[in-house]
Amino acid sequence: MSKSINLGIQIVPKSKTLDSYALVDKAIEVIQKSGVKYEVTPFETVMEGPQDKLMAIALLAQEAVLAAGADEVLVYYRMQVRKEYDVTMEEKTAKFR
Repeated sequence: MSKSINLGIQIVPKSKTLDSYALVDKAIEVIQKSGVKYEVTPFETVMEGPQDKLMAIALLAQEAVLAAGADEVLVYYRMQVRKEYDVTMEEKTAKFR
């Protein structure tokens, strides 16, 4: 079984005619339907799960934004990966809830 990592993805769509927020919503829809744990924040969406699965979801999210009409996208990733054990969002944020 693959270790869980955290992957933060920020997709910045470029379009001369379409609303950027509506395009970003297309990426978030892909992530919501994926079944992985995720959290939407004002600047990025963070996912938790196996790295290969998260990278595949990220690619689908990027493709969804282009399919929705974006002329191009800038995609920024941030990942936390541990050698020996899982990375969870809960360990970083539980004390604030």
